[in-house]
Amino acid sequence: MKSAIVLGAGMVGVATALQLQKRGWSVALLDRREPGQETSYGNAGIIENEALHPRPMPHDIRELAKIAIGRTNDVHFRFSALSSNFGPLLRYWWHSFPVRYGPISAAYARIIVGATREHEHLINESSAGNLIRRDGYRVLYRQQKALDADVAAAAVLTTAYGAKFSVMTSCELKTAEPVLDRVGVGAVHWLEPWTVSDPGALVSAYAGLFTCMGGHLLRGDALSLSNSRGGGWSVVTENGRIEAEAAVIALGPWSPDLLKRFGYRFEMVRKRGYHRHYEGGSPLNLPLCDAANGYVIGPMTKGMRVTTGAELAAPNGKPDHTQIVFAERAARELIDLGRPVELTPWLGTRPCMPDMLPVIGRAPNHPGLWFQFGHGHQGFTLGPITGRLVAELMDNDTPIVNPLPYRPERY
Repeated sequence: MKSAIVLGAGMVGVATALQLQKRGWSVALLDRREPGQETSYGNAGIIENEALHPRPMPHDIRELAKIAIGRTNDVHFRFSALSSNFGPLLRYWWHSFPVRYGPISAAYARIIVGATREHEHLINESSAGNLIRRDGYRVLYRQQKALDADVAAAAVLTTAYGAKFSVMTSCELKTAEPVLDRVGVGAVHWLEPWTVSDPGALVSAYAGLFTCMGGHLLRGDALSLSNSRGGGWSVVTENGRIEAEAAVIALGPWSPDLLKRFGYRFEMVRKRGYHRHYEGGSPLNLPLCDAANGYVIGPMTKGMRVTTGAELAAPNGKPDHTQIVFAERAARELIDLGRPVELTPWLGTRPCMPDMLPVIGRAPNHPGLWFQFGHGHQGFTLGPITGRLVAELMDNDTPIVNPLPYRPERY
């Protein structure tokens, strides 16, 4: 029986372990914490099939100026963090030009379109259907110009990929969400994404399926990864050292740091995000994105969760609550938000590659070492389908999509 160690028990790592297990591999899944307690826990809880294009960096000087002077809450940064992010951001900007962005978007869409299908298998097998709603989510607009522009962009996705949406008037939005005090000029309702009432619990359910099927869930330090003397790979767990013929790096934003030890250099744009739960207010029926203010608010098991956009910070920079404070203030204009559940907001990091595509494939110089990281804002959505892709590659099976756009050698 072929054996593998998967490093990282977020959505990407857990789904990869399951996909290997389904193909007859003996798999050990290692993390320093319980499954789904890092980045996979802190997202907006949406399994997206309409996010068919990654978000490029703007080239319009006015848009860049808005970011620089803090006039948008979508992206927040401190000038002190530019030195550690300058190289990756410059490459991100370079890949955002149409001639390069077009092929990137096409490759991105190929994995997004199959995301819900792969989740469906795992949801059914793990009996996690109680966590899922299949009614989509809504985007509220405060200006007609922004609504018109996004409706036009949505129509392009419908033509190209069959993405389904409806346009709601302000009256229709008020009828659907009567607790809203303000409804803007209208909304776009994306009809087919799935929403999750507890993202961490979904990852835990998948991890439970993994262990029920005979997988080994272990605590340990990924930095202990090393080549075994007889070939293959080994890692130290709290129960001692284990070995396997293959190892998969699925550590999200921590992957590049580990891989430096083996001579690999991956630049990454690490986008931090915050969330906070609120209770005692007026709950929404479906998640709502406030397009003008760069946050999502939606019903969760722990209360209404407000999730922010992207913060560019130094790798070990102190938390900066500017975005979550701004988002809370904007959300209170829309609904009775209630009182905070947590004393301080949660903070996590999203691993974004400069070309906006994940890194999936065999390590160029180390037999048995595989990469599965860099999913940006969509690791929660993409984990099962990219897990299937890397498992197929490891098993020398026909891959579900062409793997070339995601190959590690591009770096």
